[in-house]
Amino acid sequence: MRMRNEKAIGIFIVVAGLIILLGKLGVFGFIGRHFWPLLILLPGIALHALYYARLTPSWSLVPAGTLTVYGLLFGITNTWGGGLMSNLWPALLLGIAIGLLEYAMVDHRRPAWVLPAAVGVGIISIILFGVTLLHTGIIYVLAVLLIVGGLWLLLGRGRRGRGW
Repeated sequence: MRMRNEKAIGIFIVVAGLIILLGKLGVFGFIGRHFWPLLILLPGIALHALYYARLTPSWSLVPAGTLTVYGLLFGITNTWGGGLMSNLWPALLLGIAIGLLEYAMVDHRRPAWVLPAAVGVGIISIILFGVTLLHTGIIYVLAVLLIVGGLWLLLGRGRRGRGW
């Protein structure tokens, strides 16, 4: 009995030393800085899996869809820079819309407001994505397309005759 206790204490001391060493080398800080979005993404995926395994009710798809979209969003901004959040913030609303839409698609006994709410929040999110894109470089593309379209109407129509 005494020998078994000494082995358990020895294993505990070795594990504690390894944890302290890895912490001092910055391993846990690296993992925390780079992989924290997985703490949001994995529960979303797990909730999806639990629903499709018939272990949770259909309303669990609302947080499942929301957490999955948020985990992907934060993974993207964590990988390519937090400055992207100034353009991708409408995805926060899109996550809610996707969660509600998943719930609305699988449960036919849902409250009547779920599907209109999902579509409404989704449309608002898409409109806000468009607004944020207009504040970036896509405004130049839109301007060029308007100029080309206007020139086509001015110059192209006169050669072909009347009408469309």
